[in-house]
Amino acid sequence: MKLEMFINFAGNCREAVEFYAGVFRVEVGNVMTYGEAPADPAYPLAEADRDRICYAGIPLGGMVLMFMDVPTGAPLAIGNNINPTLNLEDKAEITRIFDELAVGGEVLMGLQTTFFSEWYGMVKDKYGVVWQLLQYVPGA
Repeated sequence: MKLEMFINFAGNCREAVEFYAGVFRVEVGNVMTYGEAPADPAYPLAEADRDRICYAGIPLGGMVLMFMDVPTGAPLAIGNNINPTLNLEDKAEITRIFDELAVGGEVLMGLQTTFFSEWYGMVKDKYGVVWQLLQYVPGA
């Protein structure tokens, strides 16, 4: 199991990633905009989001610190814009943890296959913490 962290922004992600990479003296890796991601008819892309960052990462202390801009209109409150992200190899273990976190909470995105993970979901636990869980895919 690997614990990772997502930090969400409201349009200034690229600036923030470059700032943090400079602070920690590391290179920014794998930057992707919403416009570069595969289209999904279930989630149409707003023109305003085309150049926003949907993923950027920097290596930090044996983990990857991840960043993204939330889509236009998505709720974001500075202070709760950091999501613990669990990256696991075992699909059954992801499902178990997801289901337990969902008790008394809210499923934000049910577990499913995505373009970036074989098994991914988001859940807000009963304490209001938003967790992302995904299946580790070597080389992805």
